[in-house]
Amino acid sequence: MSDATVLGAAQAEGFATVREVPAPGMIALKGDLSSPALAEAVRAVTGCAVPGLRRIEAAGPACAGWMAPDEVLLIVQRGDVPAALATIAERLSGAHHLAADVSDMRAVFRLEGAGAREALAKLAPVDLAPGAFEPGELRRTRLAQVPAAFWMEEGGITLVCFRSVARYAFDLLAGAAAPGGAVGHFA
Repeated sequence: MSDATVLGAAQAEGFATVREVPAPGMIALKGDLSSPALAEAVRAVTGCAVPGLRRIEAAGPACAGWMAPDEVLLIVQRGDVPAALATIAERLSGAHHLAADVSDMRAVFRLEGAGAREALAKLAPVDLAPGAFEPGELRRTRLAQVPAAFWMEEGGITLVCFRSVARYAFDLLAGAAAPGGAVGHFA
């Protein structure tokens, strides 16, 4: 697919801003996360270490996020995915692994502003209180009933979900951040 957005860069303003952003290149890498060869492949592609449990590591625009005990999500520039897959195949030759380009399967949203944490807390069964959820942490959970992963970065929260539920996820987020909907729980 050539369009890196699903909803045409949809945006909603409320006590938090919700906006769709172009999906970067994303690679699902499954394998033995304790393997030195897998760690070398992750570092070669992203410049990052293999992240620990519920963590995301960043090196410039590239990231490596923990998704499961045997899976990391590698985030790279969209045009770099073919070379990254080739590097992974080379570094993990002979090792049991799976590397798949999932860039076109995902929609990506940003929640920004002082109310971003509160808007997301309305939808996800995760403790998002300051101190419980901070930059560098990643959660893979449900957004209402939609599988999603999100992490906090400077200026906001990035959320990734399946492309097929992008409209539903955006509408959920926009409703949770709607004007007049702030509860002040984290104030």
